[in-house]
Amino acid sequence: MSKITEVIKNRILVLDGAMGTMLQAYKFSEEDFRGERFKEYPIPLQGNNDLLSITQPEAIKTIHASYFEAGADIIETNTFSGTTIAMADYQMEDLVYELNYQSAKIAKEVAEEYTAREPNKPRFVAGAIGPTNRTASMSPDVNDPGYRAITFDELRIAYKQQVEALIDGGVDILLVETVFDTLNAKAALFAIEEVKEERNIEIPTMLSGTITDASGRTLSGQTAEAFLISVSHIPLLSVGFNCALGANLLQPHLESISNKTDFAVSAHPNAGLPNAFGEYDETPEEMGAQIEEYLKKNLINIIGGCCGTNPEHIRVIANLAAKYKPRVYPELISESD
Repeated sequence: MSKITEVIKNRILVLDGAMGTMLQAYKFSEEDFRGERFKEYPIPLQGNNDLLSITQPEAIKTIHASYFEAGADIIETNTFSGTTIAMADYQMEDLVYELNYQSAKIAKEVAEEYTAREPNKPRFVAGAIGPTNRTASMSPDVNDPGYRAITFDELRIAYKQQVEALIDGGVDILLVETVFDTLNAKAALFAIEEVKEERNIEIPTMLSGTITDASGRTLSGQTAEAFLISVSHIPLLSVGFNCALGANLLQPHLESISNKTDFAVSAHPNAGLPNAFGEYDETPEEMGAQIEEYLKKNLINIIGGCCGTNPEHIRVIANLAAKYKPRVYPELISESD
């Protein structure tokens, strides 16, 4: 099978859209989330989307296939909250390996099916690694700024378990995404490098931060350029941004990193900003027009969608991406040159 490191040189790769948006359309009940296996579980499970890879695998499979049908090259596993830290909310820490492994396996089966159908367009699976619901850089207690709810080592151990399960399940790429705290991301990247070394393997890693508001900074206070600099010592396939902002608001931040890195640059913005009901109204065409600006300015190598996007958004994006050449990596001059 073609390696993504080769394919990315020749064309802009298309990442899938939102998993959560698609799952909401199913309107799964508490009983659907539980399935037979967790019928008697002592606490509510509705909202634990990662669990659906075990209790509703056909729905997950259908969503993956719909994104490939729309033109995606890469789909993300249904594992955004797949760490012991995030799963503690549902008292499901013991299920973490199985959740990640099954999610990866489902996605890989669908990817292989589409690759076999179109060998000239290989499909890839990215193991989605979310930020957890804790932050290593900031205190959750305003009265105790020195307090931390999690340590770097606790994060590293949790991420390592997730990474091992995703690799065992067959992912082609690891995607550390929606990074609001770079220290959390560094724990994930450290865990990935650890697993690569222990297993003597190479697996491409994508890293995607999130700019949280108009200040142009991540939640832990970094500008886009500072974020890039602080992770550039790790060998990455790509670096970029997702979530939080719509495509037009994300553009200046992509511009600020695009000519400063020899990694690929990725973006998967939301379908605009949420309305008063927390829903996303931007149509595929509206979003596509904004993303075409990225393509005209030669800013990206990987493009997809985050919150509020569905296969129709990805179809429009994929059709646009096919008309443009991928961003050319800049010739960077080091300080010593």
